[in-house]
Amino acid sequence: MAIRSVLCVVGARPNFMKVGPLIPALAARGLAAPLVHTGQHYDVAMNDRFFAELGLPQPDVNLEVGSGSHAVQTGEIMRRFETVLDERAPTAVLVVGDVNSTIACALVAAKKGIIVVHVEAGLRSYDRTMPEEINRVLTDQISDFLFTTEAGALANLVREGIDPARVFLVGNVMIDTLVANLDNALPAAATLAAHGAAFSSGYVLVTLHRPSNVDDPVALAGLVDCLAEMAAEAPVAFPMHPRTRARIAAAGLSDRLSGPSIALLPPAGYLEMLGLMRSARMVVTDSGGIQEETTALGVPCLTVRDNTERPITVTDGTNTLVGTDPARVLAAFRHTLATGGKAGRVPHLWDGHSASRIAAVLAEKL
Repeated sequence: MAIRSVLCVVGARPNFMKVGPLIPALAARGLAAPLVHTGQHYDVAMNDRFFAELGLPQPDVNLEVGSGSHAVQTGEIMRRFETVLDERAPTAVLVVGDVNSTIACALVAAKKGIIVVHVEAGLRSYDRTMPEEINRVLTDQISDFLFTTEAGALANLVREGIDPARVFLVGNVMIDTLVANLDNALPAAATLAAHGAAFSSGYVLVTLHRPSNVDDPVALAGLVDCLAEMAAEAPVAFPMHPRTRARIAAAGLSDRLSGPSIALLPPAGYLEMLGLMRSARMVVTDSGGIQEETTALGVPCLTVRDNTERPITVTDGTNTLVGTDPARVLAAFRHTLATGGKAGRVPHLWDGHSASRIAAVLAEKL
């Protein structure tokens, strides 16, 4: 009998943390798990660093698509991925999350009659202005097996006409990676010292990268001023996405984020970021994944967005949606400083064993 193979797709850094635990779990069930990197995220140094830290094998195929508009990038991934499917003829294609690589590879596989597996299915912000929301909805509609991180995702999928028999609540594979690497996390004090920070503890960790927050100079100026006010009350550590740094510089706002109580760091590796999150007084972010990681770590999180596709981090976890109005963000920051923030709890099945549950289902069903 031919070896069953599940072709795993990654395209951007959040995908790496999700696929990392899946490859060995699939192999343990006798399923070959070749890895395709679309090259959607194309910073070679950061890619190599994440692969090394997470113990990921080097990709069997790198499509090297690079940057482009959503249409150009998605179309180029589809064009190049079709050749891979023709050459390898996998039993199934496994995609994770909600980036352009997710929908592009799922669509090619579905049109070629190959089983599509979506890990992290059913999450919804119900904000169709987010490209990720379009990717999530469409990927779920063409997937054969859908693995969810939280119970509410099933209701979303059923409402959209998905057969619940194809949906499996398995927990969160990104938390598998967190649990496996927590003991290896780099000490925050060492990371801060390495980048010349004047503080080593008691800090607020900040990440901002969403276009709605950083592409509009007026919105960005308001948030930068908000961070400067925060830094007057607690040290701020800000690992800056290259695009965010460029937008701040282009808007002439760099001088507002200066001084000993603000540390502007380069993009952090996974183990650096894990250490920074674990030791933070609170995290202020617009990242989806960080909402989940802070909940698993028990660290208060203020999400600078009006909605979230990860509501369990709010209802059960440590996350608070604070919107994008600087006054509201600052008020939430001060409240968290004064009270210690939400305690929360770790959601059901976020226990470090989600990948093995997924592998068990696929070994039975494929």
